[in-house]
Amino acid sequence: MELIPVIDLMGGAVVHARRGDRANYRPIVSGLCAGSAPADIARALRSLAPFRTLYVADLDAIAGREPHRAELAQLAEQFERLWVDAGEARLEGERLHRVLGTESMADAAGGLAALREGPTVLSLDHDTEGRRGPAELHERAELWPDEVIVMTLARVGGDAGPDYDRLRDVLGRAGARRVYAAGGVRDVEDLRRLRDIGVAGVLVASALHDGRLSAADISGFMS
Repeated sequence: MELIPVIDLMGGAVVHARRGDRANYRPIVSGLCAGSAPADIARALRSLAPFRTLYVADLDAIAGREPHRAELAQLAEQFERLWVDAGEARLEGERLHRVLGTESMADAAGGLAALREGPTVLSLDHDTEGRRGPAELHERAELWPDEVIVMTLARVGGDAGPDYDRLRDVLGRAGARRVYAAGGVRDVEDLRRLRDIGVAGVLVASALHDGRLSAADISGFMS
C-alpha cells in the first residue's frame, strides 16, 4: 500500500485543509518544520519517509485563479511524481500527473473529454451532501481510468475517520483499478483497516504534521 502525503496550496502557502471549508483555511502549522513554504514542507515530508508520490491540491487553480506554477516546479524536484488537482488549468511537466476531480466538472461530457486527453487520476469527490459532480462519473465504473481516488472532503482534517462504506462500494465496482482513500486518516489503525479492505494507497496530511503517524508507523506500510 502506498502512502501519499498531501499538500494544499493557496496564496503561495501550504494551508491546513479542514472539512472542505476552503474560505477558512489558514497556513499550516506543522510539527515537521517551521513555516508554511511549499518547498520547506516538501523537504520535511521527504525527511520523514521516502514518499514517492506527492498529491497537490492547487486550490487557487481549482477556483479558477492562476496556478502555482513555480511552486509546483519546485515540488516536482523532490518527488518521483506529483498528482496535481488544478481544476481546469493545463500544466506541463514530466513528473506532473493530472488529477481530475468530479467537483470541477460541469457535466459528464466535459469530464469524459478531459479523461480521454491522456493519463489521468480520477478523484470521485464527496461532501456532507454526498457526491459532487456528474452522477454518471460516479456510477459508471467502466468510464474510470486505472487509478481512482475516493475523496471525502467533509472528513479531511477531521477526526471522523475514513469513509469505509463508500470505499467498499467503490472497491466492489472498480475491478482491477487501483483505488486510493482520501480524507479522515487518524492513526495507524486506520491504515491497517484500509490495507485490509484492499485500497492501493492512502492520501494523508494532518496525521503526518501533528505526529499521530510516526516514521516507524509509516515504514510498516510503505510498498
